[in-house]
Amino acid sequence: MIALILALIAVESSGDPNAIGDAGKAYGLLQMHSAYVQDASEWAKADWTHEDAFDPYKARRIFFAYMDRYAQDHKRPAGMSRAEFITRIHHGGPRGYLKESTIPYWEKVKKHLTDPTR
Repeated sequence: MIALILALIAVESSGDPNAIGDAGKAYGLLQMHSAYVQDASEWAKADWTHEDAFDPYKARRIFFAYMDRYAQDHKRPAGMSRAEFITRIHHGGPRGYLKESTIPYWEKVKKHLTDPTR
């Protein structure tokens, strides 16, 4: 899971914890939107705010809570790796693993998994 998080960080922010993207809607290392943080916060019964996505420690906790909520193995399609499943949920929301639009993002992340120097 560490390699996957590092690949996501490389793709999302190039390692900049203060990154702001998507016209000001995505924050931090993992470029989280406010709805992502809110979903994770509700699931974990935490009081995270969107600004917590700038904190690398909190961002990882938010990521794990979000995945705990949505990336449940019984939902993963046969033949889809756990890494792809998680990546596509991270990029496309709770049902992102079903969206064709998340495939190019997965391909980009996968390259970082196989060649972390990219």
